[in-house]
Amino acid sequence: MTSDPVTIGAQSPTSTDVVAEAGRIATEVAAVHAADVDRDARFPHEAVAALRQAGLLGAWIPTELGGLGADVVQIGLACEELAKGCASTAMIFAMHQIQVGCLVHHGRTPYLQELMRRIAAEQLLVGSATTEMGIGGDVRRSLCHVDRSEDGTFELVKKAPVISYGVEADLIFVTARKDAEAVESDQVLVVCEKEDLTLEPLGDWDTMGFRGTCSPGFVLTARSHQDRIFPDDYADLSARTMLPVAHSLWSSCWLGLAEGATAVARGVVRQAARRSGQLPPVTGLRLAELEVVLEAFRARVHAATVGYREVEPTSQAATLMGRAIGYNTLKVYSAETVVDVVAKALLIVGIAGYRRTGAVSLDRQLRDAYGAQLMVNNDRILGNTAQLELIYKG
Repeated sequence: MTSDPVTIGAQSPTSTDVVAEAGRIATEVAAVHAADVDRDARFPHEAVAALRQAGLLGAWIPTELGGLGADVVQIGLACEELAKGCASTAMIFAMHQIQVGCLVHHGRTPYLQELMRRIAAEQLLVGSATTEMGIGGDVRRSLCHVDRSEDGTFELVKKAPVISYGVEADLIFVTARKDAEAVESDQVLVVCEKEDLTLEPLGDWDTMGFRGTCSPGFVLTARSHQDRIFPDDYADLSARTMLPVAHSLWSSCWLGLAEGATAVARGVVRQAARRSGQLPPVTGLRLAELEVVLEAFRARVHAATVGYREVEPTSQAATLMGRAIGYNTLKVYSAETVVDVVAKALLIVGIAGYRRTGAVSLDRQLRDAYGAQLMVNNDRILGNTAQLELIYKG
């Protein structure tokens, strides 16, 4: 069942308003419900409804297809704003936009073009199933395959340890081998609409952090038409779009999480200074040191989204090995730095930040931060980067 259509009227944000609108939703909606979402490990219905009402699920879709015509830089800044209020909401928005980016850059067929119009008009939420049991978290390999029939239909069965907000998604983009004879790395990306699939639960979602993303495992079974299959090989689609966009937007979320924790620390230092009439000597110094780390973090993430925007996805430059190495290292750097920043902020805030409740608690932020290194695991990305370095001649 898909979501009810949402009317995108004159009050909806243009591409230049996307970031400001995300900031408003972060403050007025996402942050208000963040503690409750985290405590109950529930989907952030209120924040996602606000994103829909503002038309932001179609932010990246071109205006001629009914979207807001934003680019990856604005999408990244929107992720950053949302993460200041609720990292789970930001991550859902980012994972949705990663799939939408694949549509925007690779959705050339009539069905995929119409799908973009539907996402913009109905504000459909797109999830993904790219990992599979039995391959150790390697998103560039699949055991399942697309079983194609002569009548133009297909069947697909995938045992996925994680499906992004699978129950809540209106569409799920699934990786699989292109047919039964294909090797594990010969993959395609398949659109599975809610009415064409079944999800058999494999477990629950009771994690330390990012609890609101509600992404347990399922056995996914889909039966539909072959026009749901992206025309580009997944290897090419991943190199040009999926990998750099994922690492950029995830990093934008983690940057926003770090900025939110720093804002708490900054407020504590300023309040202490107002009480005593002078800057606290130890925490003031720690805050200054934290700003150095945060500014470098911000510069690197912003440079990554700008760099992606400046390369045409269809060009040879989009598949250069050095580019893949750069986005791999961005993900590892961001996933490690967000933990460093939140931990430094916790030292500044002190015991009040260590409490699980209260206005300056950093409990949720610290738990969320540690999840960054596991999405996709940093060790796997480092191993892939090491292999690329053996043949890279840049």
